[in-house]
Amino acid sequence: QMQLEESGGGLVQAGGSLRLSCVASGRAISAYGMGWFRQAPGKEREFVAASSGNGIVTKYADSMKGRFTISRDNAKNTLFLQMNNLKPEDTAVYYCAACGVYSGSTYSYEYDYWGQGTQVTVSS
Repeated sequence: QMQLEESGGGLVQAGGSLRLSCVASGRAISAYGMGWFRQAPGKEREFVAASSGNGIVTKYADSMKGRFTISRDNAKNTLFLQMNNLKPEDTAVYYCAACGVYSGSTYSYEYDYWGQGTQVTVSS
């Protein structure tokens, strides 16, 4: 079993930045593709970004490209999401997740482990 715990969410003004962290325990994230997803009120969970087990391959949803950066520190068993130029439409609960697809996946159903989420609120 793997446990994931996100942190770093909060309230920020439009144009601001936040850095989310996800600390894993129980298993090494280096063996897993890792991803970030988000869910806004009344909407389905959507893909944000994914990283291969070695961090070399990254994938982003089109609306996040150029603004969000996914990274990982396998030695610290931690995944990050740097979010810049935040917009009110980025307001959501952000989840980190681990999947057996080493390159990472854009599909939530391929993820086996999920954190509880951290709230990000962007004010206009």
